[in-house]
Amino acid sequence: MKVMKFGGTSVGSPQRIKDVAALVNSKEGNIVVLSAMSGTTNQLLEIADYLQMGNPVGAAETLSRLEDKYSGVISELFADAEEEYRCGATKAISLSIEAIRSEIEKPMSGQTEKNIVSRGELMSTALMLNYMLSQGINAKMLPALDYMVIDASGEPIASTIAERLKKLKKETGEADLYITQGFICRNSEGEVDNLKRGGSDYTASLVGAALGADEIQIWTDIDGMHNNDPRYVDNTAPVRKLHFEEAAELAYFGAKILHPTCILPAKLANIPVRLLNTMEPSAEGTLICNARPDHRIKAVAAKDNITAIKIKSGRMLLAYGFLSRVFEIFERYRTSIDMVVTSEVGVSVTIDNEQRLPEILAELKTLGTITVDKDMVIICVVGDLEWSNRGFEAAVVNALKDLPVRMISYGGSNYNISLLVRKADKVKALSLLSEYLFTK
Repeated sequence: MKVMKFGGTSVGSPQRIKDVAALVNSKEGNIVVLSAMSGTTNQLLEIADYLQMGNPVGAAETLSRLEDKYSGVISELFADAEEEYRCGATKAISLSIEAIRSEIEKPMSGQTEKNIVSRGELMSTALMLNYMLSQGINAKMLPALDYMVIDASGEPIASTIAERLKKLKKETGEADLYITQGFICRNSEGEVDNLKRGGSDYTASLVGAALGADEIQIWTDIDGMHNNDPRYVDNTAPVRKLHFEEAAELAYFGAKILHPTCILPAKLANIPVRLLNTMEPSAEGTLICNARPDHRIKAVAAKDNITAIKIKSGRMLLAYGFLSRVFEIFERYRTSIDMVVTSEVGVSVTIDNEQRLPEILAELKTLGTITVDKDMVIICVVGDLEWSNRGFEAAVVNALKDLPVRMISYGGSNYNISLLVRKADKVKALSLLSEYLFTK
């Protein structure tokens, strides 16, 4: 059994929905996880924003446009289908539209936005279910709100998810395919909520781990994780195989195809994850698994909007507790640190969130002299970078020998070398690394 997740662009039009249905038609017993149709979540968030601003008229007008959009989707998707299935889809979409309309008519609350946004996945799965039924596929729904739960800290409760999902699947009965919603869940209070990080990818990983799937497939509009960012570098190529740790490093440091935390359940359950292309289903894609690293540098990624902070203090020399005081300041303001480099008289760190920067700097100034560099980029080089593999770190540094590098972090992971450069040097750095590491 495989879990197959399709993102918003993969189900972004009637034709795309038909293509996905054809793609999964022969995959008996698999579970299909769907995101909202592309563009839908943005419209739902716009409705919530209007309500937040006290403008129910704007919210109602946006809802009317959304209703018209789905009416057109139904007309095209079920043009050649029996009336029974068109009516089933129409009824399901109408229920969601009316549920959103009822939120517009009620006083705004902290729950309103979550209730509204959840309707995107509920509508996309309703369309897919009815279309599959119209094609003679024995498809059944596994409502995510019946099994996907998070605790008070927003973390999925794996044991409860597994227990509820197995029971629900048994009660639902045998089917050629099961359909479920990505992203949405219920919180510890039983209210509609969402998984936030990784969204539908996270759902697929949790479902796969809960049911002991043979494989988890993430279908997007690109043929796997590339060895560099194709938006900035020419002639990139998909990486055919990655260790879970390598994939997590790339995802954290800028590879947008995957969220770094969403594959954790699959990793812990030792279930391989495959990244595939809906537009080119025969492409090999990228396989992510726990296989041993193969002594190669695999890929490069970049993380933007980085701020570097250097704290220089003569008191640091031989003074235990200095670093703990530095890190406590960042912890107090809930600001994560990406890179850390230390010396006898100072420490440099990077952050990607400046929201509390003024308060952080004010407290750091009690510890030493502060220097701040903004508009920086972390370049992450990922592969089998065990320290005994001689020459890999030298190759990375040599590739950037003509560019100024603010910080280098190596040794904190067996899979990653991170370098901090100016934003203005980002594209040049990515290109040089590709040329030096992958074409020579």
